[in-house]
Amino acid sequence: MNTNGNYYENRLRKRESFKRLINIGLSMICLLLEISLFAYMWQFHFQFQLVDPLQKIWYRGFLLENGIYSAILIFFSVTYGGMRLGYMKNTEIIFSQVFATLMADVLIYAELCMMARSIFPADMFLLMVFLQIIAVIIYANIANKIYRTAFPPRELLLIHGDRPIEDIVNKFESRKDKYKITKCEHIKKGTTELCREILDNYRNGEINAVVIWDINEKDRNIILKFCYAHSIRVYVMPKISDVILVGSEELHVFDTPILLTREYSLSMEQRFIKRSIDVICSLILLVVTSPLMLLTALAIKLYDGGPVLYKQVRCTTGQREFYIMKFRSMRTDAEKDGVARLAQKGDKRITPVGKVIRKCRLDELPQLINILRGDMSFIGPRPERPEIIAQYMEVMPEFAFRMKVKAGLAGFAQVYGKYNTSPYDKLKLDLTYIENYSVWLDLKLMLLTLKVLFWPDSTEGVESEQVTAFKATYDGRAEKDDD
Repeated sequence: MNTNGNYYENRLRKRESFKRLINIGLSMICLLLEISLFAYMWQFHFQFQLVDPLQKIWYRGFLLENGIYSAILIFFSVTYGGMRLGYMKNTEIIFSQVFATLMADVLIYAELCMMARSIFPADMFLLMVFLQIIAVIIYANIANKIYRTAFPPRELLLIHGDRPIEDIVNKFESRKDKYKITKCEHIKKGTTELCREILDNYRNGEINAVVIWDINEKDRNIILKFCYAHSIRVYVMPKISDVILVGSEELHVFDTPILLTREYSLSMEQRFIKRSIDVICSLILLVVTSPLMLLTALAIKLYDGGPVLYKQVRCTTGQREFYIMKFRSMRTDAEKDGVARLAQKGDKRITPVGKVIRKCRLDELPQLINILRGDMSFIGPRPERPEIIAQYMEVMPEFAFRMKVKAGLAGFAQVYGKYNTSPYDKLKLDLTYIENYSVWLDLKLMLLTLKVLFWPDSTEGVESEQVTAFKATYDGRAEKDDD
């Protein structure tokens, strides 16, 4: 039995390695297509628009310029997920790679302008960009079809507790190209019986992974260790304590590993660097976006004559209150009943001008002043209203953990979540940021935020029957970090 089990496990391990190689290979072909288009344009068009010295050493310029472009394109492709074939939806892969291509092309065009010491002719360059986008769209669809045909969705066994499973099932069903929940088992069946079932189903090929959802830690640890011992893939929905431990520091003071969670989230050096980036970037952006802010302010004033700015009390570090500033996107009587509520899908309180500035995120620009004043940072958990925080903390006291760092214009939850992501999931996402903070993570999230600005899912409102991000289907009960 062990021999058969080891053979099956080795075969699956080789299959996963082969799957990864196919993923990388298909992604690299897409990049090579784009780089080849740039190389062709450089060889037959771009280099002749530059100064004479570069034309005399064209062969060196060819290698150098294509090397620079390749490095930039690969960097943005990796950052924005354009090479995550098989992990993201087809539309997301296309959008991510097109966005990465545009970012790379903007930078390389700026470089060509500096090399030419003038505005570089844009006709052939725009043709190259157009051809690259067409190549990405066509190839991504072909590559995705090949990948999905070769590697069908994973068949999963979901192990759950008493809490309703509709939410997690819907999440997996939203990615039918990647996951397929074939069986659901309640933990009350017992860990011994469940472990036996997992192994039998795994070796019979009925499942190839396990999902652990909302069960107590004792049972979860037994199942997790069992799956680890038999090399079975496991997807675990982490509890808040798990997220905190993931960001802990490993110490080797004694002859046993120790995990250290510090009493402060950011060191003095990190706070200094973070604040310096906030001040410099906010000043630059205030100058650059000032014409756009002026036009936005005029549009709001001319529409209904009401105030241009909307000020609202929000909470930042240590639950300290401050007034956040936004361009007003709703009617002046939007909350005349005094009840704090999130924007809903098709919210009638939003004015026509408001719909445009919300879609383009122009309503957030005045928050650059909040950042400059020190109330907020560019990256951090989004600040909530005191009354909404109070509602969340009644059923989820851990929500206060989000305020261990300064509130942000954008954050982990905005990049990897959506507007209507549940408070419990937002908390776990924000804690992931807090416990894994680094300057590079801030810079990466800034780059990813640019992509999110153009992705429609991130502006989706909550359901019409919701006042906060808690869903009505929970009957007022939020997900808790129960053991």
